[in-house]
Amino acid sequence: MISNLHLVMHGVAIKKHCGSGDIAELVGLSPTMVAAELAAAETRGRVVAVDEKYMLSPAGQMILFGEYSRFYADLADDTAFNEAYAGFEVINAELKALITDWQTLELAGKRVVNDHSNREYDDDVIARLGDLHERFEPLVDAMIASQPRFEWYKSKLSSALDQAEDGAVEWVSDAKIESYHSVWFEMHEDLLRILGHERED
Repeated sequence: MISNLHLVMHGVAIKKHCGSGDIAELVGLSPTMVAAELAAAETRGRVVAVDEKYMLSPAGQMILFGEYSRFYADLADDTAFNEAYAGFEVINAELKALITDWQTLELAGKRVVNDHSNREYDDDVIARLGDLHERFEPLVDAMIASQPRFEWYKSKLSSALDQAEDGAVEWVSDAKIESYHSVWFEMHEDLLRILGHERED
């Protein structure tokens, strides 16, 4: 059984420099439980707190990496989960290309920064993102069957897409909010960690 301390440390690893509330949402524990586990982890030197934001210590990183193979060993034999992950990686490559198209556009034969003044261009990219998301949904549903906390990613990604489709362009890739690209990146990191894979990009 996965311990609450492991879940909290995993949440810190995914969210990076984050508050306890962000971790609680991601890992599906109560804010009170997360606060208690963070206090214990800080006392044991596994996390470092700065202005109520938490990061893993070097020792915490080592301990956490050592726990993944123990707590997620069953995933190696979970065919449905691994097939969904393989599909996720296919879409991940497409999303990276889409984000490049979102952040830049071709003007007079050159790629320039997209200032988002061309609504037609932006709408086309967002429509592509919507198509990509439709293909993603059955994959994340398969993952949720094994790892229920992945419902958080599904909810956040759907919400970000809705905001973008309503004209709030920052919800596509703004790193300062839980934009589509930001949440997708966190989900990818989560998958790589629990499956024991290395990030190729």
